[in-house]
Amino acid sequence: MAKKPELCSKVIGIFKRERKRDMKEYLASAVRSISESIRFDSSRQKHTHSAPFGEGALNCLLHFLSLAESMGFVTHNFDGYVGDVEFGEGSEEFAILCHLDVVPAGTGWTKDPFGGAVEDGKIWGRGAVDDKGPAICCLYALKALKDEGFRPSKKIKLIVGCNEETGWACIDHYKEVATLPETGFSPDADFPVIYAEKGILHVRLHFRMNKAPFLFLEGGSSTNMVCDRCEATPRTLTVTKARSLGLEVSGKKIVAHGKCAHGSTPEKGENAILPVLKFFEEKSEVVRHAIACLFEDAYGLCHMKDETGNLTISPNIIKYRKNDMQICCDIRYPATMSVDDVYAALNRFGVAYETIHHQKPLINEKDSELIQTLLEVYEECTGKRAEPIAIGGGTYARALKHGVAFGPEMDGDADVIHQADEHITIERVDLLMNVYRKAIERLTA
Repeated sequence: MAKKPELCSKVIGIFKRERKRDMKEYLASAVRSISESIRFDSSRQKHTHSAPFGEGALNCLLHFLSLAESMGFVTHNFDGYVGDVEFGEGSEEFAILCHLDVVPAGTGWTKDPFGGAVEDGKIWGRGAVDDKGPAICCLYALKALKDEGFRPSKKIKLIVGCNEETGWACIDHYKEVATLPETGFSPDADFPVIYAEKGILHVRLHFRMNKAPFLFLEGGSSTNMVCDRCEATPRTLTVTKARSLGLEVSGKKIVAHGKCAHGSTPEKGENAILPVLKFFEEKSEVVRHAIACLFEDAYGLCHMKDETGNLTISPNIIKYRKNDMQICCDIRYPATMSVDDVYAALNRFGVAYETIHHQKPLINEKDSELIQTLLEVYEECTGKRAEPIAIGGGTYARALKHGVAFGPEMDGDADVIHQADEHITIERVDLLMNVYRKAIERLTA
């Protein structure tokens, strides 16, 4: 008699395995849903009473929640800031943190950035990788588990915010009106699994000048995107010098074109601010000082490092107003450092500045159950053995007491986040649904 429960358990286990869904059943639907989501321009726009981050972000959130409801999930819309999808009824909670907002499209696209085209085995558009595609893959992973009768021992909350790229007010609001789980992952970075994220510091520096060598100067669209276009109106235009610096001359203006990249990896882009400043450096000591501080690392900020890497600084927005050349910079500092160390280094610039945004670093124990389980899932699904890594990017994972980032990018992928022609392959969508399905099941069984 004592063996019957064991036998019964084995039979039930076999039955459940036989019912496991092939994720390819959901692939066509997931591709269509990602394409639909991309068509909403969910970059930050003018707020309204019901749409704190603009109508595009709100409509994208409503689309996601409607999709989840059609799958039979309970959903909540928290005042247009953030929403969630619930699965399970356990007393313990587990979070999957995603975001539906995107950075501005920027320039240089060969596809419609908000067209959601499905061509050449890829889904094209802003948010395909960061982070609409992975968010929808997680939703379909939950649907597969639900369809096969999986009953999680924890209440799973798939949380989708609308302000990750520009301030995290969505997460702050969620904490006020709902309960944020302590443990979970965010599919918004790299595989195999992220154990540490650098600190993020956005500052606006003020380079004062009495008589600037330009009448107009402006460039950049987002603090966390490498500036891909900068233009200025010189007081004196020297066409030959402008062209020697690769600048376009348009009437009385000079224009520089660069290449977008994520602010955490400025080395992957080409900053359009630098060649414009180079045009003026001989005529302004202040401009020369700005170049030395921000592009030549004259004060050694980028030598600050630990096991999570070197500090990076990316000057991404510039504008000139009333004798004040303002430059907004994206600084990612090593995870074991204090932000006070960064402020001390910035003070050596000798210019006024203010903090726009700050997020403390995230660092986890590499041998924690959460990280080791996700590493196992990654290896099972890809056949690759790997170790946890650190990144300069910042994800919602740092909002959790025990949080990590998990995918969707892999070593060797084309760098498309925050760049023109962002896309995700259908093959990757298929893999992500399998990886996230298995990870969710393993962590909430």
